[in-house]
Amino acid sequence: MSGESGGPGRGRGRYEPRKKRWIDYPRSDRDGMRRFVPSWKQVTGCFIGFFGALVAVAGIAYAMVEIPTVDKIKDNQSNVFYWDDGKTQMASTGGKENRQIVAIDQIPQHMQDAVISAENATFETDSGVDPMGIARAMFNMATGGETQGGSTITQQYVKNTYLDQSQTVSRKAKELFISIKVGTKMDKDDILAGYLNAAYYGRNAYGIQAAAHAYFGVDSLELTLPQSAFLASVLKGPNLYNPDGGVGPSAAKNLNRERVEKRWSWTLDRMVEVGRLSQSDRDKITKFPEIEDRKSPLAGQTGYLLDIAKEEAAKKLDISVEDLDKGGYKIYTTFNEKKVKALEGAVAKTRKEQGKRFDKLVQFGGASVEPGSGQIKAVYGGAGYDKGYYVNNARTQGVPVGSTWKPFVLASAMENGTVQSGYEPISPMSRYLADDNTVIRYPSGKPVPDGKGGGFRQQNEEDGVKFGYVTLKFAMQKSINVPFAQLGMDVGLEQTQDTAKALGIPESSFDKGNLTNVSFSLGTSTPDALALASSYGTFAASGERFEPYSVTKVEKGGKELDGFAKPTAKDAIDPEVADGVTEVLENVVQNGTASKKLKDIGFPSAGKTGTTDDNLSAWYAGYTPELSTAIGVFRSDPEVGKLLRITGDKSDSIHGGEVPAQVWKDYMLQGTKGEEHTDFPDASDIGEVIDPSPSPTPSPSASEENPDPKPSHGKPEPSLPVEPTESCNPWDFACQTNGGNGNGGSDNGGTDTGGTTGGTSPSPTPTDSTGGNGNGNGNGWFGGTG
Repeated sequence: MSGESGGPGRGRGRYEPRKKRWIDYPRSDRDGMRRFVPSWKQVTGCFIGFFGALVAVAGIAYAMVEIPTVDKIKDNQSNVFYWDDGKTQMASTGGKENRQIVAIDQIPQHMQDAVISAENATFETDSGVDPMGIARAMFNMATGGETQGGSTITQQYVKNTYLDQSQTVSRKAKELFISIKVGTKMDKDDILAGYLNAAYYGRNAYGIQAAAHAYFGVDSLELTLPQSAFLASVLKGPNLYNPDGGVGPSAAKNLNRERVEKRWSWTLDRMVEVGRLSQSDRDKITKFPEIEDRKSPLAGQTGYLLDIAKEEAAKKLDISVEDLDKGGYKIYTTFNEKKVKALEGAVAKTRKEQGKRFDKLVQFGGASVEPGSGQIKAVYGGAGYDKGYYVNNARTQGVPVGSTWKPFVLASAMENGTVQSGYEPISPMSRYLADDNTVIRYPSGKPVPDGKGGGFRQQNEEDGVKFGYVTLKFAMQKSINVPFAQLGMDVGLEQTQDTAKALGIPESSFDKGNLTNVSFSLGTSTPDALALASSYGTFAASGERFEPYSVTKVEKGGKELDGFAKPTAKDAIDPEVADGVTEVLENVVQNGTASKKLKDIGFPSAGKTGTTDDNLSAWYAGYTPELSTAIGVFRSDPEVGKLLRITGDKSDSIHGGEVPAQVWKDYMLQGTKGEEHTDFPDASDIGEVIDPSPSPTPSPSASEENPDPKPSHGKPEPSLPVEPTESCNPWDFACQTNGGNGNGGSDNGGTDTGGTTGGTSPSPTPTDSTGGNGNGNGNGWFGGTG
């Protein structure tokens, strides 16, 4: 028997029975290769093992991957600031990206339909992945072909929220596993909302909310169908579809515009094709949506408003502004959009009317505060950050307020009294000598030295006019300097400072070089517009002081943060005093320096004009029961670092009752249009009428005098600026033969020189012939005149 089989040798052969031996066949190359070919059993086993390992690896990878959520991008949100209605967005700044996350119910249905139709029509029914698309993309990347993005909304959501933007095989593999898990575990609404919140739309806008504001200036929920179709079109690729233009010659502005219009039209047609828009509704849409010009988020007054709000929010959160700027906060402000725009418009109108009279160095600053709460409603800080003006003029200290300071002197006298009244409150109907060039005296009767060996003589704006003795009410009406220079000495400059601080003026703004000088009472201090508006608001609120604030609440991660309780009222001055000052300032509007612009404004208002020597600044601070506003005008050269004449022409002066009052009027008429105006509380008679005149002849307001003194309020005698060389009774003029040294000073460019503080004599005929010598070099502007 013979046959072929494997024998004792290593090769194949046959057995020869006759020869009783094995004969090997000769080896060939083919026979050698056959030794390495696996059997079908080996192949099957290896395939099963490999597949099992692959499944195991895939299972482990699937189990280990994390489902991306919107929280993955929450740290990339910007800060969102809201107007005082708590709903309307004012600005979005800070953070790593300009993004604000919104829920699906804040995304209109037609926006959802447009995106699904254009990018993934089967989104609501598919598993979340496109295997063929992924395989094609991975093959192209592995072979160096054209890179491709994810082909489903789920995959793009995964890429944007979880992975980097690299185009590699490993990144595509991760995308596959995560997308599979997302498709099986997450609700479709959550996926779609996540995608629309994560996507980039151009114009530095990440997410649908930021995009809606960037292109159309509205919240996402307010988007129209044509606008939604546009944003869905931009998602194709902002560099090529943003009508602003992109990077590269193929992304020119005109090409992008043409490209996005075609894509927009196609998107609407596609919505009809997939059943998400009726043909009849499609036919109604023929006009491409109007896109807002691209603008800086800090344009106009926004930059100044945000600075105020950020500073306050950071302080109350006990963090730095830099930490706040990292993003993720929702900041609700007190700023009123209508009033901010009205104030900005009023300044623009006045500047246009002034024409060449005002050069580019002329600056405006303004602020508006709600008296009964302290809420800051509007500011005017300058031309805008977008125009290179980064200093907020509403918060700029360094501009003297002039005669707008006089109400603080009057309020202090009505509250604390004077040496002549025995420190009992005095009435605004008290009389003071108002003649130009009147010698100002200490409460002792000694003349304030002028630094030249004589007594300091205060000038009025109206040179040489002899008013005689007038009531303080009339002096306020005409803004006469002499009575208030003397009143400041009589009440005591420290008392005036305390009253001003209680009303809302920061001590840091006091003119330190003139704290003991006559000029302090005439407005050499430099509070900013916000402080001035706030302090006048205390008068409007009948003496109740509210700290001005700009932030009502702050949220982060959906939670309201602590530290933003409303400020409580503080009793700054007696209500009768505050209402009495208001009555005096109402008279300024009706009959005084503000009457030309404001007498017929149409609602109750009170206020005071202010102008400084050499016309370095002009102010108007006024209020209604509902709103207190201060407007300042000045001229400064940042390169020189000092104030200049407003007009630059010495023959031309700007007064508080002119330009600032006009801005105030225009602002109030527009900013409070449609709002109710109420009357001020009736003022009651207050204080003792001091009348040192030789024979009280009626002044223009003498019929309103109240001769009945008010009972003692039990206040301690205040400290007064008396500098005698020896102790004596201030009423005993016999001991006033030798005057002490005064704190001399000179104004910057004004008409007054060498004088300092002084007081009235307790008698109309004091013996003042031997006043002391003054010395010193005071600084600061002598105060305002109208």
